[in-house]
Amino acid sequence: MRKPRPRSLQWVLVRRLILLQAAMLVIFLGLLTLVLFIAQPRLLVDNEEAAVVVGEALSRDGNGQLVLRETEELKEFRQSFPNLWFVVRDRNGQELRQGNVPAVYAGGGDGLLKSIDRAALTFAQKDLRPAASYANLDTLAGRVGVLASTMSSRDENTGVEVNIDLQIELSRNPDGTTNWMRVGPVLVILTIVMLLPIVIVMGFTTLVTTPAVVRRSLAGLVATAEEASAIDIDNRAVQLPTERVPQEVAPLVHAFNRALARLGEGYEKRNRFLTDAAHELRTPIAIMRTRAELLREDPESRKLLKDIERLSHLAQQLLDRQVLDHSSGQREMVDLVDLARTLAADFAPLTLEAGYDLSFEPAEGKVPVSVRPQQIERVVANLLRNAIEHGGGSGTITVLVDDKGGLEIHDEGPGIPPEERERVFDPFYRLRPRSTGAGLGLNLAREIARLHDGTIEILDGAWMGTHIRLQLPLANAARPKAKSA
Repeated sequence: MRKPRPRSLQWVLVRRLILLQAAMLVIFLGLLTLVLFIAQPRLLVDNEEAAVVVGEALSRDGNGQLVLRETEELKEFRQSFPNLWFVVRDRNGQELRQGNVPAVYAGGGDGLLKSIDRAALTFAQKDLRPAASYANLDTLAGRVGVLASTMSSRDENTGVEVNIDLQIELSRNPDGTTNWMRVGPVLVILTIVMLLPIVIVMGFTTLVTTPAVVRRSLAGLVATAEEASAIDIDNRAVQLPTERVPQEVAPLVHAFNRALARLGEGYEKRNRFLTDAAHELRTPIAIMRTRAELLREDPESRKLLKDIERLSHLAQQLLDRQVLDHSSGQREMVDLVDLARTLAADFAPLTLEAGYDLSFEPAEGKVPVSVRPQQIERVVANLLRNAIEHGGGSGTITVLVDDKGGLEIHDEGPGIPPEERERVFDPFYRLRPRSTGAGLGLNLAREIARLHDGTIEILDGAWMGTHIRLQLPLANAARPKAKSA
């Protein structure tokens, strides 16, 4: 079963905004269609074009009579509108008519102004006479004709004047009702033609602008998420800022901060318990050691002292582990060679007593590192103690320091299998169940190395035994020296 992918808020908003805009446009066009249906407007674009086409085809013969030339435009117009009719009359009363002229227009328009509701009067572009409107109105004085305009001359217009006169003529049945069988498909196609470009433009605009708007709106949330990703065990007391977080997401951030606070309190309680327990163990362990030393010298008493020493070492490691959580103080500039030489000298008696030879291989010159000396000494001591305990009881234990800030401990024991080389750094994990170790030494060493921006790892190679390397960053002023041939 595939795990569902999280949805992108940005693209969810884009899709929903586009759908919302399309729905609003459909509703708007539906309302517009309803208004047009109720108002019964008429579209006179075809009629105006007919007048222009007929006017361009008019001419006079040799006797000065009106004639109609069969131009290409007129032929195409007749094919599109086979019911074309017209009446042409000049100033001398000469008339030319074609087609099935309705009776109301048969007189060329005489008396027509008295029966129309309204008409728009316009003039040629260079004619300065103003456009006017004529309407026949039913008033208290009876039915009157009104001719009106808002200006005396077109040169009085100080800007742009726009006159819109939109009329739509619907196909009708012989009884005067609308023929929806013809009108319906045309209205659908007209709606799609009008709606589609608007939807495309608005959708493209939404697609381009919405991601930027969403990113800008969620910038504070992104910054908060970056701060949350930096939270780890060392700075668990950090609280995420809520100043720039969107109001809808602020409750989630507050809940996360409260969860962090609860986790921090629980972690501190656990640490205090472990620290107190380790401190409390030190007193009875010291009493046991004192009493064991008073026992008669025999194999059993030596085993008892060894067990007490192991218990004391475990209590000390628990204390050291808790100290890491409160590590503070300034780092000191120390020479890694001198530090390793001192520890090697301190562990030399234990190493020889356990049956090993001890070798120290320092780098040429000093290797300055900025560390907390006591913590690094604890790391090296744990590594040497592990080598003594798990090195097989024979061979050579080597302490090596190079000029790159690395310190290695080599033994010639059975080694650690490759598949176990990461697990041995887990707390309380022991490679061999009956081992006398507590399983905290390597974990403590790795944590201290991490606090110093360093690493610790078990090296791969064809050698016998275990080679473990502590890598510390060199001090800023340190420069590796080239070795001589």
